[in-house]
Amino acid sequence: MNRRQSYAALVALLLLVAVAGCSGTEAGDGPDDDADGTPAPSSSGTDRRAGGPHWQPRPGLRWQWQLDGKVDTSVGVPVYDIDGFENSARTVKELHDRGAKVICYVNAGAWEDFRADQKAFPKRLLGAPNKGWKGEKWLDIRRLDELRPIMAARFDMCREKGFDAVEPDLTEGYRNRTGFPLSGADQLAFNRMLAGLAHERGMAVGLKNDLDQIPALVGDFDFAVNEQCAEFEECEKLTPFVKNGKAVFHVEYALEPKEFCGEAQRLGLSSMRKKLGLDAWREPCH
Repeated sequence: MNRRQSYAALVALLLLVAVAGCSGTEAGDGPDDDADGTPAPSSSGTDRRAGGPHWQPRPGLRWQWQLDGKVDTSVGVPVYDIDGFENSARTVKELHDRGAKVICYVNAGAWEDFRADQKAFPKRLLGAPNKGWKGEKWLDIRRLDELRPIMAARFDMCREKGFDAVEPDLTEGYRNRTGFPLSGADQLAFNRMLAGLAHERGMAVGLKNDLDQIPALVGDFDFAVNEQCAEFEECEKLTPFVKNGKAVFHVEYALEPKEFCGEAQRLGLSSMRKKLGLDAWREPCH
């Protein structure tokens, strides 16, 4: 629910409580973990979330990430990340009934020719193919005026289905060959727009990869989702999220758990091994 001016006093009180108590937050790892957390302040001490208090996943929460196939709702973890288009409100409710929070995966940085709203994207916004992913083309993220209503509609879908948060994918196009001359500043503006759209709808939002911009964006996002930071020896870059009481949901594809779980647990990451296709199979760090 979007809480605005009428809740200003409550928001201020919650922020004071969060600042005073953030150092005492502990990460749980049992099957009955509570997925709720208290709102955490940004690194600057100012909470930028326009929609007011909402779910704040804390470090150490176990999770499941499944984007392929019928969702296995019986994994027994407190956080699920599933495809927003492919799953119904009924699936989200079933997960809620099992005590889980649910993250809505949507592609934000690339157009996909198989999505129901693919005709909503003007052709001039479509760039080079996203190499390795059939049917995807990078988007010209500089055109915020044209992309904002499309992304808003996608986030509305997530909210209407009952999701607690959004995971916008491909939020580091500026580091790829997109067909557009994207800059780091363009990416920051686009990513902050996404964060604002989620918060306006009362949902949390995660920063997907984009490690180099974490220092600038940790105050705008509520958690991080990362792929392969251990394989590329980059996991230390995610520590600003953990230090701010925000979860880092992390997967490796090529490494065995024994090769990354020790470091992941030391850094406070929520880590597991997955297959690249992101079906139901998972091998979590214990």
